[in-house]
Amino acid sequence: MDTSMQTTVDLKKHHETMSMLNHEIQAYLGWMADNAYSKKTQENYRRILDQFLCFVQPGRYLWDDVFTYETMTLFKNSNGLGKTHSVSGFTRYLYAKGKIATPRPMRKPPSPLPAIYEDYLVHYKRYRQATDIAVTRIRRVLVAFDAYCQRNDIQLRSLRIEHVDAFHKAFSKDFKEETRGVYRNYLKKFLSYLYHERRIVTVDLASMVVGRREYIHAKPPKFLRPAEVQRLFSSLNPSSASGIRTYAMMHLAYTMGLRPQEISLIRLNDIRFTEKLLRVCVRKGDNPLELPIPEHTIKAVAAYIIGSRPKSDCNRLFLTLQPPHRPTKANTIGIHITKAMRKAGLNATAYWLRHTYAQNLLEAGASIFEIKEMLGHDEIESTKRYLHVHTQLMRRVLFDETI
Repeated sequence: MDTSMQTTVDLKKHHETMSMLNHEIQAYLGWMADNAYSKKTQENYRRILDQFLCFVQPGRYLWDDVFTYETMTLFKNSNGLGKTHSVSGFTRYLYAKGKIATPRPMRKPPSPLPAIYEDYLVHYKRYRQATDIAVTRIRRVLVAFDAYCQRNDIQLRSLRIEHVDAFHKAFSKDFKEETRGVYRNYLKKFLSYLYHERRIVTVDLASMVVGRREYIHAKPPKFLRPAEVQRLFSSLNPSSASGIRTYAMMHLAYTMGLRPQEISLIRLNDIRFTEKLLRVCVRKGDNPLELPIPEHTIKAVAAYIIGSRPKSDCNRLFLTLQPPHRPTKANTIGIHITKAMRKAGLNATAYWLRHTYAQNLLEAGASIFEIKEMLGHDEIESTKRYLHVHTQLMRRVLFDETI
């Protein structure tokens, strides 16, 4: 095909792209109106998207070239825009319709990794049902680990525990112990994959990666006493849509010991109302199971679904109250629960409810192993750190006393 003919074909494709882009923008603005966006928001989005259309027009972009990080960056810079929420929302809309391949082209593409690392991230996301945010955090650690191995000419097949320890010490030296533990866990899972799934290393290095014991800094578990629990639930006000949602979240955290992340991932079809069972599919220790739902908790969840949950095709239980109605993030759930606890005069966080749940199981006579399974822990040592010495039970057993 000669140059003039190729130019004609490209120009035709560009016109088709512009026609399609204009059509999708109008459809998106109509979707915003149908989903009760405010008039001010609609006008602001229309103005920015018109600018985006004018920016694309002279560049002879084709459809696949429009929604890339490079194009979005050029658009922001050429218009002096700090943030472009309207374009981000538009790309999410197109992604949901299957029109583009990625929902967030505004973000810089992640640094590429060797195939074994990319394979692991795909494996982790598929079998752990991990969120994009979790995968991004793991990628950050793996990028640093790969760079360390390359600098020191270390092949994965010849990897030794000394290499892993040296990397972790250098990489996490400026982080708090809690963060070091999270990053260490990311590394352990990757090493386990290399050994169990790919047989690249001949020794299970994951079992050798342990954190140092810091007994002097050890803190007792933080949990609520019965009077504090009563004060907390008495202070809740389920008279608004937000209050009803927080009330349901609080019950799931307190009566079932669920983490904010687990609460955020509950789907409608995970709840069996007749049998009063909840299937928790995604757990930190990869231990899915069905848990019984207490009577007052299932009523709180039902009240939220009937009276507060927005109408949506999304299958997640908890959704944002403002349109567009998206799944509520784990951090947001933790913030709502913590805010309610502070309002009740309790200087506590959402995880105190999980610790309280473990304490209640202990006082009810559950074994450490049973509590471990209910909490979804990998190791029983993790469960032990959740439990306070049960003074009443100890005195009853040792001294036959009732206090």
